[in-house]
Amino acid sequence: MRYVAYIGNLARLAVELVNGDDPSELRRKFFAQHRVAEPDADTLAELLPALRDAVAAVADAGPIAPVNLLLERFPPAMHVSTHDENSGPHLHFARDGESPAYWLGRSCAAALAHVICGDPDVTVGRCRADGCARFYVDDSRNRSRRFCSNTCASRTTVAAYRARRRTAPDA
Repeated sequence: MRYVAYIGNLARLAVELVNGDDPSELRRKFFAQHRVAEPDADTLAELLPALRDAVAAVADAGPIAPVNLLLERFPPAMHVSTHDENSGPHLHFARDGESPAYWLGRSCAAALAHVICGDPDVTVGRCRADGCARFYVDDSRNRSRRFCSNTCASRTTVAAYRARRRTAPDA
């Protein structure tokens, strides 16, 4: 596993949780691979406010305090893992088999700390569509993504077109 991919995937997991998305294939694989139970609603309710603040701080390029608070509450337990023989040893931020809250808290806190510091090249953004509060991980080549989905991008484009048509003089 490439380190950038690990941090990027953990950032995606944090964004997915904060957005309230249904569990993705990535999430199911992470939990299964690391022997972590799928968190219940109470566990997520305990973690989500701090995680949401940290994701928002990363998306908005600061302040760093929410990320530091998440790190304080869930300090990473960094270690070298060899669970994936195909890619050799690599860093992990939490121990396999931990409780869901601690595994998620430690893993997401460490990944978001790396992202807010600009290392590695992973970008978290906030959707620019009116009325949308979702976040996204931008893995586009030039890091130019502005919307969480094609739906928000299309809705914004159509709204801008209609606004121009309303203000354009009649031909």
